[in-house]
Amino acid sequence: MDLELRHLRVLCAIADSGSVGRAAAAIGASQPATSTQLRRIEHYLGAVVFDRTAAGVVPTTFGAEVLAAAREVLSRVDRLGQAAVPDGERPHRELRLAADCPVLLPGTLSRVRQLRPELRFALAPHRSPAPPPSPTPTPSPTPTQDPALTQDPAPAPTSQPDAGAPFDLALLLDHPGSGLRATPALAARAVATEPVFVALPAGHPLRHHAEPAPADLGGETWLLPTTDGAPWPALFRAACEAAAFAPAGVRELPCGQREVLDLVAAGLGAALVPGSTAPVPGVAVKPLLGAPLWLRHVLLWRRATIGPGLADTLFGAAAAAYRELAAEAPHLHSWAGRTFRPPRT
Repeated sequence: MDLELRHLRVLCAIADSGSVGRAAAAIGASQPATSTQLRRIEHYLGAVVFDRTAAGVVPTTFGAEVLAAAREVLSRVDRLGQAAVPDGERPHRELRLAADCPVLLPGTLSRVRQLRPELRFALAPHRSPAPPPSPTPTPSPTPTQDPALTQDPAPAPTSQPDAGAPFDLALLLDHPGSGLRATPALAARAVATEPVFVALPAGHPLRHHAEPAPADLGGETWLLPTTDGAPWPALFRAACEAAAFAPAGVRELPCGQREVLDLVAAGLGAALVPGSTAPVPGVAVKPLLGAPLWLRHVLLWRRATIGPGLADTLFGAAAAAYRELAAEAPHLHSWAGRTFRPPRT
């Protein structure tokens, strides 16, 4: 067979839904037909695109590269034939931006401004666009999963994005158990999924351990930021339940991740951090044994305000910003080199 655009759309639908069955429903096909088409695509490519798990499917390392290329091709094709002003937008249009994922914002906005110089951005009133529900330990992505472009396979949510929230666009962090899904008013798309690591003082006794176990860290004082959008208290409680340990102390601090890392460097405690966290002087960033905790970077946008072409541009800019961020994290590369399986051919 020849690879066609419809095949690329099938791959993206499967990745976005995390399930062949849900993808089949989304594209209006049967599950057996979609499964057969996926096998034919993988046969054509000569390697497996998705690993099958009990919770659904996740991209292989090879699959993540295929999906990134597929999204770029589809984005370019979808923009062909559009009007001179995409999405019917007027020049110098202003979008209200919810800044609940500050680490990706600079790289995302700089790329969007290069591609769409007519756009302007204004910060929306500070309000979390989709607060996660009370945490319960849920199956995490498999440790062999590439930390990029994957969607949560969890069931229907108990909490949804706020359709009345005063923003047009939002970047936020959530955890796979949050169950965040799109609504008729708001679209949601996972930019990247990555493991949660632990940040320890550089002189910590476990600094030479490649992957400390959560139970080994029960005696630490834990420092949890509460103002940068990430559900650190929820993740930490899930970690405690999964590892069956009671921490020596927990401090929820009204500051962001960077300030907490400064406190870790000063020897005042340990902290949970995204795997893509850049090196910080005085801090040792370590993966947790078995990768029990994961975070997602999620892009939200209002369907009535942002059309498909602009949404693809925003998503591509956010994905590129994450890749640049992850490239500067040697601890993430070291962990990925030990964990990911090579593509099967």
